[in-house]
Amino acid sequence: MEQTDIGTQGLRTSPLGLGCMGMSAFYGGANERDSIATVRRALDLGVTLFDTAEAYGPFENEKLLGRALGSDRDRVTVATKFAFEFDDDGTPRGPNGSPAYARPALERSLRHLGTDHVDLYYLHRVDPNTPIEESVGAMAELVEEGKVRYIGVSETSAETLRRAHATHPVTALQSEYSLFERDAEHNGVLETTRELGIGFVPFSPLGRGFLGGTLTRRDDLPEGDARRNLPRFSDEAIADNLKIVEALGRIADRRGVTTAQLALAWVIQAGTVPIPGTTKPSRVDENVAAADIRLSEEDLAEIEAASPHGAAHGARNTEAGMARDRL
Repeated sequence: MEQTDIGTQGLRTSPLGLGCMGMSAFYGGANERDSIATVRRALDLGVTLFDTAEAYGPFENEKLLGRALGSDRDRVTVATKFAFEFDDDGTPRGPNGSPAYARPALERSLRHLGTDHVDLYYLHRVDPNTPIEESVGAMAELVEEGKVRYIGVSETSAETLRRAHATHPVTALQSEYSLFERDAEHNGVLETTRELGIGFVPFSPLGRGFLGGTLTRRDDLPEGDARRNLPRFSDEAIADNLKIVEALGRIADRRGVTTAQLALAWVIQAGTVPIPGTTKPSRVDENVAAADIRLSEEDLAEIEAASPHGAAHGARNTEAGMARDRL
């Protein structure tokens, strides 16, 4: 795959990556054999960005990714995150983006990943009890020591992103962005990343599964799947949202691509580097092919009409989650 820039600090990766969260947490139904096969298939196809976090498991996703990459670790970009504190036994302690936690969190992630450095280290969420300048300042020290190559932040407001970048150059912002979730276009975040030369890395670029084309009702989600608790996945919301998926599907059919490929091509063409997640090697093939799709002005106009900002029914997160993500 051709490489692309994430931000202006020198990081280059494949035009889309692989989000590994669902292999170990929140969505349910994954197994290690299939997950490792998925990572290996991504490697075979030229994917070079792999995203994880200490909170996924906790810890288990970092361990799995380290095993799956094996000797290929140094030819890829490994991204992980901290800011939700856990004891070594996995007991959660709540948000913590303090300098006192940043270093031990990274050292533990390095052990779990089986590496001596992290390529892209994110502040997973802003800690309301720690000024962003202190969190980013601590991450900058890890860069100076060579344990981190680039730093990122996740789900921040435009104002907080500016403050972070003024403390130390931020390479990437990770936030939800898709044809189902376009708030970044309207709250100043996407505009700010472009102004400051910060790469935008969308998670859930397939609408947390809606745009993958397999979700038809709430019962399609496995027991224990965290999406069952989200307003967008209520029975009423799913029925309304599937009408959007059907409209996008008609556009995809006309182009001879899948709905997922159309959705990924759209976010890539917006200048972002999405990290769709999957636990199936066949899905990696489908997703990677989206990088070669070029949407015409006619395509973009039809997509806009089918799924404008605010079209998706139901909030993307709980009220508590939405409040936290506005920090």
